[in-house]
Amino acid sequence: MYRIFLAAAIIANCYTATAEQAESYRMPTYNDKTSPPPPRAMADVDTLLAGEDTTPTSDKPLKILLVAGPKDHGTGEHDYPAWLDVWSRLLAKAPNTEVKTAWMFPTPEEAEAADVMVFYQKGLWNDKRAELIDKHLARGGGLVYIHWAVNGEDHPHEFAERIGLASKAGAIGYRHGPLDIDFSKAGDHPVARNFEKIDLYDETYWRLRGDADKISLLGTSREEGDDTPQFWTYNKGEGRVFVSIPGHYMWSFDDPAFRLLLMRGIAWTGDRNVDRFNDLVLLDARVETP
Repeated sequence: MYRIFLAAAIIANCYTATAEQAESYRMPTYNDKTSPPPPRAMADVDTLLAGEDTTPTSDKPLKILLVAGPKDHGTGEHDYPAWLDVWSRLLAKAPNTEVKTAWMFPTPEEAEAADVMVFYQKGLWNDKRAELIDKHLARGGGLVYIHWAVNGEDHPHEFAERIGLASKAGAIGYRHGPLDIDFSKAGDHPVARNFEKIDLYDETYWRLRGDADKISLLGTSREEGDDTPQFWTYNKGEGRVFVSIPGHYMWSFDDPAFRLLLMRGIAWTGDRNVDRFNDLVLLDARVETP
């Protein structure tokens, strides 16, 4: 089922792409100093996609707002604009899904219209952002934060109150390279279904601010002798939050395992069935060819 793409779904969604843009759903540029990890084995992807989420879900369109900012790293790293282009087209291929985009931070009108807001940018926290995010969470809205979007600058504790854990710029641990992400503490959370351990080549953060006892821990990485949170969910009042610390390298967004985690996180924060994006997981993804 997840390998079948329905033409009707493409016609029905609200995002219109040019023919040139529609040619690829893969990130356009990779890091030019480090070789990408090997493609994911198709058998492993089949294992991750197995089963079914039986959670009842709304028939209403899922309205997603993707929020990016200026690129702030080298080639194939933190390419927020490229992600905004590719993923706005990719997610819009899902049935009953509407995707819009915002630059830097949503307007109140953009936030009001969104069920889920996904942030991939250099993070920031201040009173203006707090007011809008608090209103979004209070009405049951979903939030997704990827990688450096968890940066709270000088207000990490206030940011962590909304997303579980947040970073203070210049005061965290971080490491680029091979990652062994362990999901043994995820329990039966639907986002982590079938995930036990996966390997990535990306970046971890640790020494984050906030109360780790309040998050629902999904995936960890062993850093400095500790199991550090790298994927988690968080409930704030009526709102739901999903956080992925990995997301530094653009090739991660073409890894079907990483895609699946992000797409399930987006669906879960929108209080939808986590399998709703399964048909997109393999589209132009990096998988082994027979």
